[in-house]
Parts: sequence; C-alpha cells; structure tokens
Amino acid sequence: MRDLPAIGGNEAVNKWGFVAMHAAVAAAFMFLLQRFVMNATQESSLLWALTFAVCAAGLAYKQSNR
Repeated sequence: MRDLPAIGGNEAVNKWGFVAMHAAVAAAFMFLLQRFVMNATQESSLLWALTFAVCAAGLAYKQSNR
C-alpha cells in the first residue's frame, strides 16, 4: 500500500478556499445568466444559483481529493 501525504493546515485552507471560490463563481454566473440574459424572476434565478453552487462545490471538493 502506498503512503499518502497528510494534508497540513495551509493545504486544507487552500482546499476549502478553492471549493468556496468555485461555488461562488458558479452561483454568480448562473444568477446573472438567468436574471439578465434569460429574464427569469429573482426567485428562480436565486434557486438556480444555489443549485449550481452546491453542484460546483461538490465537484471542486471531489477534484481536490484526487
């Protein structure tokens, strides 16, 4: 079995910062797309933004664990 390096404090902060940034950018993009390009309601735009933020955070988390 191979030895995997432990994640230190600074690397863990970078990982969670990457996940949070990815989620925030995805949410902002989806909100702006829905609200201003597709002329959706604010409630619908926020719901789509939240959905995409959760999905983007999940993908970023999985990628950071590779």
